Formats: sequence, structure tokens, C-alpha cells
Amino acid sequence: MDRKNAWTTYSKEELDRLEQVNTEYKNCLDAGKTERECVTLAVEKAKAEGYKDIRDIIKNGEKVKAGDKLYAVCMNKTIALFHMGTKPLTEGMNILGAHIDSPRIDVKQNPLYENEEFAYLDTHYYGGIKKYQWVTLPLALHGVIAKKDGTTVQVSIGEKEDDPVFIITDLLIHLASKQMEKKAATVVEGEKLDLLIGSRPIELDETLEEKEKEAVKANVINLLKQYYDMEEEDFLSTELEIVPAGKARDCGLDRSMVLAYGQDDRVCAFTSLFAMLDVEEVEHTACCIPVDKEEIGSVGATGMHSRFFENTVAELVALTEGESDLKVRRALMNSRMLSSDVSAAYDPMYAEVFEKRSSAFFGKGLVFNKFTGARGKSGSNDANAEYLAKIRNAMDAQSVAYQFAELGKVDAGGGGTIAYIMANYGMEVIDSGVAVLSMHAPWEVTSKADVYEAYKGYKAFIEEMR
Repeated sequence: MDRKNAWTTYSKEELDRLEQVNTEYKNCLDAGKTERECVTLAVEKAKAEGYKDIRDIIKNGEKVKAGDKLYAVCMNKTIALFHMGTKPLTEGMNILGAHIDSPRIDVKQNPLYENEEFAYLDTHYYGGIKKYQWVTLPLALHGVIAKKDGTTVQVSIGEKEDDPVFIITDLLIHLASKQMEKKAATVVEGEKLDLLIGSRPIELDETLEEKEKEAVKANVINLLKQYYDMEEEDFLSTELEIVPAGKARDCGLDRSMVLAYGQDDRVCAFTSLFAMLDVEEVEHTACCIPVDKEEIGSVGATGMHSRFFENTVAELVALTEGESDLKVRRALMNSRMLSSDVSAAYDPMYAEVFEKRSSAFFGKGLVFNKFTGARGKSGSNDANAEYLAKIRNAMDAQSVAYQFAELGKVDAGGGGTIAYIMANYGMEVIDSGVAVLSMHAPWEVTSKADVYEAYKGYKAFIEEMR
């Protein structure tokens, strides 16, 4: 079934709105390069639209009613937003789920060392990356330093024009004959992804001259002390993430695409957030939950496998209908969800791994995947046909461009999302998202039309699903 290219259908007014959505999207990508930054940004935007922290509601002994807007944060890395509907929670919610962690390189807890008068940070990559893509790029450091006195210091180095940037070096081609014979998975090894952060020795005075043997490392420690009042021991309680330095940019002479880091899966998370904040009235409670840790299996307290979401729903049930474990189970079982994660866009440069009839194409709208997984649908949520029909009806009701696809040829590989986790509650779930070129690379590409249609589709889901 052929789908129209959405660009051919837009009026002048729609094109203006498309650019507005994409401008806001790019700004969010620049402000949210880590999961912590994404949550901070989401809270800021939610508060501006009248959302209140559920902890304050509980503390003040307030009741929750239709129209109320609430949010709950888990360890500053996951957030759940709720717009209460006119129908009771036991009749289910319309849930938009996406993840805000992205493939990156993390700094280890004992990272700083000197080697031949170079200062490095030792690292461990996070998520599925092609390691060779991360060398010789300008890189930035984002994260937090948590100190023993309970204070935290925000870190962001490499994003401003006058900031220094960092680099992971690579072997020069002139001496790389043996390296070039290696397989792509090992051409750059994980332990060689250490970040070069300095090469200048500390200025020694008479008291230091005899003592200081690692003068470059000492200079880095001195600078950290100046800028962040940080001791080397404070690395033990830091979360520092290495990400590509630079802003999201328009891509193509026609400016039809977005080039940016972290679009998997922030393209779905931010468009879901935009839709959530734009909704005015809902029958079924609307929920948007951008979560952490999907790239490493949705594990841990801030991943979808945790009880955070379930516990928050239990609090909402208690605030609206009184405490009841059965009502919590009903609320979850009767809910409907879009588990939003990116899809692989058909790339004619690598056509051999795609099955064209079941591929996601740029410019053809929001992508739905009845199933994901690998090989024989292993690890997949496989959505019911009846639910697919309801999804189609909701999208058509608001003229959303959409397409159905799979992730490449049957035996070419595979992937998964958070869908199967939420399906454990018995709720209806389907995977959806935006088609991406160069997925999991430091710089990924999306179509502005698809970003816009994702926003429209998520809003239609909240408003139309019954």
C-alpha cells in the first residue's frame, strides 16, 4: 500500500506550523542532551502549563479531580505527566510512552589518569554504538557532580562557542594497515574510547616541583577545583556523559530534515510532550511518560521495569477514588498505550537489509510497528488487530499521515522497545515512532514532516482513543 509523501499535502498554514514544531523540537534537543536535562526541561514546560508536583498534592491532603494536571519525577531521570479525564481512572488511560536515554559514552568512577603527559578520562560506552563512529568528533561533557554534603553541581562543557571541546583520538591512516584489517566491531576497542581532556602541565612553584610527577593530571585537578570546587575523589559520585558537541541543525538544501544527536528516542519523547501539553480537555486521563534506561534493557529504578509508574498510578487512584489495589489493576489493564520509539528509515544506500514493502519511509508520517523483536518476533509485543483498527480510526479522524512498517528484513537483525513491559498489565500497546536515518550514530537524521506528523498523531491518540 503506497502512502503519499506528506510534504505534498500541506497548506501554507500547515507548513508554518510544521516549522514551529520543528524549531521547538530542535531547541529541546539542544537543551536536553541527557535524561536529567530532558526531565528538567519537561518539568519546566509542564509547570508553565499549570502542572503540579504530585508530592505537593499528597503532602497537602488535596483531592484530584477532572482537568487537574500532575507530574511525578523519579530520581531526576524519568517523569510521568497526567492530565486527569472526566472518566474514572478504572476505565483506563491513554498513555504516550517514550525513552529519553540515548547511546553515548559514560565516564567511569575512577577515571582521571595521565599517560605520556596526556590527561584522559576513562570511559564505558552506553547502549548499542558503532565505536568507530565516536572517534575524532568534537565532544561535550554533561552531567552532575554529587558531593558528600548533599549538594550537586551541574556540568555542561563544550556546547557554547567559547567552550573547550574534547576528543577521542584515532590512529593516523599512515600507520593503520593492521587496524584496517580488523572487523568493524573491533577496529576501535571499548577501552580505547578514553577522552582526551588536557596536555598542559601545571605551573609548578618551588614547593611543588619535587612532589608533582603527573603535572598534566594535576593541572586538570586544579582546574576542576577552580570551576567546580571539585576534588578528584568527587568523581566517585558523578554522572558524567560524553555526547557530541553542537546544536541540532537543519539538513539539506531544502531544509527538510533535522540533523542532531539523541533523536533516538527524544524525537518521540519531545513530540509526545508537545502533544500532552497542548491537550485541553480529555475524557480518559492522558499520560505521558518519558523514561530512562531503555537502551540497556529498561532496567533499574528509572527504567520501565521498575514499579515507579505503577506506584504513581496507585497514588492517583488513592487521590481520586480511595486506596484500592484492584482499582489500580483495572486502571492499568484498561489503558491504551503508544510505546513510541524510532523506526529504521529506508536507506537506498543500504537497500539490501530492507524489505521495501514493509519499510518506513521519510516524509510518510508516523510509523506503527505491529511487532518488533528479532528473528521469530523474539522479545516482541505483538499488537491485536482490533487495537490496530482503533489506531487507524484515531489517526484518520485528525488527518494524520501514518504508515506501518517492520525493522528491516526478517533475519537481518532486530530491536525492541518498552511495549512488552507495559503489555504485562494486560493493556493494549503498539509500537510507534519516527523513521530515522543513521540510528544510534552520533548524528541522526529525521524528516521535519515526520516530526510534525508524530506530534499530530500523539495528540490524536490522546483525544480520539476510547
